[in-house]
Amino acid sequence: MDRQTFRKLVEEALVDLPPVFAQKLDNVEIVVEDEPSLGTRIKMKLPPWSTLLGLYEGVPATKRGSGYTMALPDKITIYQKPIEHVSHTPEEIKTTVRRTVLHEIGHHFGLDEAALKDTKRNF
Repeated sequence: MDRQTFRKLVEEALVDLPPVFAQKLDNVEIVVEDEPSLGTRIKMKLPPWSTLLGLYEGVPATKRGSGYTMALPDKITIYQKPIEHVSHTPEEIKTTVRRTVLHEIGHHFGLDEAALKDTKRNF
């Protein structure tokens, strides 16, 4: 899939956010990259065989206090090649992009992996 089409899927996932969440998505940059860099894989302590579809880096909204000012944006990275690798059809790519975007936004709102796993069925 070309990058423009893939980015459009990410944008669609953002447009589909319930307004209560979209309005509170603050100081977050969402980018698309081919795949995680070696540095990212090392930082995340990922074994070579693991697959990373997306990554949230920043200060979750639940941890921001009055001192949270003039901060660089949090970053959500969506990795195109791993998503394409685990998906077999364009529709599966769309579904996986949506789930990944929602998952990483969940981290922005302070949800950990266990909480996100519990809510996965709602994605």
